Amino acid sequence: MTMMNRRGMLVGAAGLLTAAAMRRPAYAQAPSGPFTLPPLPYAPNANERAIDAMTMEIHHGRHHAAYVANLNAAVKDHSALAQMPVDDLLKRLSEVPEAVRTAIRNNGGGHANHSMFWELMGGQGGEPTGELKAAIDRDLGGMEKFRTDFNGAGARVFGSGWVFVAVTPQGGLSLVSKPNQDTPLMDGGRVLMGNDVWEHAYYLRYQNRRADYLTAWWNVLNWGKIGERYAAAKAGTLRV
Repeated sequence: MTMMNRRGMLVGAAGLLTAAAMRRPAYAQAPSGPFTLPPLPYAPNANERAIDAMTMEIHHGRHHAAYVANLNAAVKDHSALAQMPVDDLLKRLSEVPEAVRTAIRNNGGGHANHSMFWELMGGQGGEPTGELKAAIDRDLGGMEKFRTDFNGAGARVFGSGWVFVAVTPQGGLSLVSKPNQDTPLMDGGRVLMGNDVWEHAYYLRYQNRRADYLTAWWNVLNWGKIGERYAAAKAGTLRV
């Protein structure tokens, strides 16, 4: 093989490696501090019926990781805050020093919201059963009305935000929309479930078609897990 051919092969191989690296999501470094990034409870391609694998990888490995890293940075010089669970931090935002309150609101909210979000998926959709179904029928008008109202609330969020189902200790359910990374936890409530309507949650597949994303999301819900969250809320043990 001539020197020119060998050089051409090396250049070609380098180009392929560079292209592959560009296609592979770049992940944030593992956050260092009291708050940690929870692993996805399923493979990134487990939700392909609604969310593509690359979106899952980027959403978890870049966006959620960045919220955790920034939250750790915000509490670095505040040992009392660093020892608090994230839901307590958010519930007591008014007591947080003003210098770090906005950072904790944004990044603590982002950490809590995404930790909840990953738990809900990896399923086959369908409908809930038992006490959760009864609560949806009672408080949200049944599954068909619930889906319609939930999707409508998500579509109406202006810019970035979330649509949630809040749950009381007695098991009462209500729809709540929040901007940015705000959460019902900040109002002393608890979150049964919620969908992320920031563009980073859906843009690779759906572009500006948020309504299509909201509709498809129901196909990957894990109602068994959501039922466990409902039982935990009634037992007083649900955190994020």
